[in-house]
Amino acid sequence: MAEPVVVILAAGQGTRMRSEIPKLLHPVCGRPMIAWSVAAAREAGAGEIVVVDGPERPLATALDDDVTTAVQEQPLGTADAVRAARARIPSDGTVIVLNGDHPLITARTLRELAEAHRHSGAAATIATAVLDDPAGYGRVVRAPDGTVEKVVETKAPGDASELELRIREINAGIYAFDGSELLGALEHVRSDNSQGELYLPDVLPILRAHERTVDAYEIADASEVGVNDRVGLAEVVAIAQRRIHERHMLAGVTIVNPSATVIDADVELAPDVVVAPFTSLHGSTRIGTGSVIGPLSTLIDARVGEQAKVVHSYLNDAEVGDRASVGPFAYLRPGAVLRERSKAGTFVEIKNSEIGRGTKVPHLSYIGDADIGEETNLGASTITANYDGSRKHRTTIGSRVKTSVDTTLVAPVTVGDDAYTAAGSVIGSDVPPGALAGSPGVARTNQRNVEGYADRRKERDASQHAAPGVGNNADGSSEPAQSDMSGSPSAG
Repeated sequence: MAEPVVVILAAGQGTRMRSEIPKLLHPVCGRPMIAWSVAAAREAGAGEIVVVDGPERPLATALDDDVTTAVQEQPLGTADAVRAARARIPSDGTVIVLNGDHPLITARTLRELAEAHRHSGAAATIATAVLDDPAGYGRVVRAPDGTVEKVVETKAPGDASELELRIREINAGIYAFDGSELLGALEHVRSDNSQGELYLPDVLPILRAHERTVDAYEIADASEVGVNDRVGLAEVVAIAQRRIHERHMLAGVTIVNPSATVIDADVELAPDVVVAPFTSLHGSTRIGTGSVIGPLSTLIDARVGEQAKVVHSYLNDAEVGDRASVGPFAYLRPGAVLRERSKAGTFVEIKNSEIGRGTKVPHLSYIGDADIGEETNLGASTITANYDGSRKHRTTIGSRVKTSVDTTLVAPVTVGDDAYTAAGSVIGSDVPPGALAGSPGVARTNQRNVEGYADRRKERDASQHAAPGVGNNADGSSEPAQSDMSGSPSAG
């Protein structure tokens, strides 16, 4: 037996949302509302998914390639919306119709509805729910034999009688039809109601008039009923968030305080991840095994490796390698890549830059449009001046480089492996490998490179360890202090 076609009605205006944003594009835990219904239909094994959109196709960007779109040219009601999709409705199979504002609908409910419909032999089976407060929903009127006689709308005064308004069983907006029965009944729907619309539930009495049965399937979870306004949206988001938290925790993730944690639907968390309070994980964020995120951190479309730490920081489209450390108070912007065991410390901003394995940017620094090698240490207040007023330029810093405090690197510039900079320097010219670079004040023309400084420093350090206390300078070296320039290097 062919899998059912699922038709999702999504062309409504959603006026009760009081928004210029189409109702079904309002986000629910990181996904547009319409995407939840589509995902449930896909998981349920739909043979085809058809979304009925409005004439301007506002939902087009939110739909995947495997979704067929039908267009309702004018907002004439739900029955007219189904008519817009009639070319995709099979005459010899089952079609499930649901409203697109059902973000909590599950694949299980769709499968069970389809199965109940097959076994009932009815022409139509509608999903119902019993609510304590049914205001705003169509009421299900039962026949004496327990089958469904009709659904009475309540959108406008006069649609329903006082007795009908007391009914607590509501139409959940989800239907299963025999395709041929639905197509035939649609031709007889009329707009003789206060709204002047063609209501899909009006096909039910038409089917009964042709001596066909209309059955009901009461859904187990009334929260799967649709969203009418922003109050309902907030309630749905809370339920969806709880489901997401439970899914991750059952898979081995520790969420220290779920009530103070936001996790979007498409976030991926490996086992033994710890999410501390007041943390928000959004978009396509992925976090590896054993990493600790938070407290007070926000990650958007970020990739974090294993055993990493992100504390009190903001990451947007950034990548953090295994055992790397971020924060507190760090800001990683798009294109920031921290390799294994690297660090972006306190009040550090990095964008469009690669930080090499084991390299540290400990504090008070801005690194933009830069490539930094391995095991380098950038002192406090190291700045890459990457913008000349019209174009961005890159800075290249080698491996095992040590910049001193208050170093500004004016791009384009390259600092070779094993090089040093002196405190308070403005580096505007390339620095050879192993050299010490520095400039007094801010005059770039005063920069002086000391060739072979790294080797001489190693010899000096070796002699200090061999004979501590030898030497005439404050740092213990016997070499004249002038040769190291004003402001000897400090790694910060």
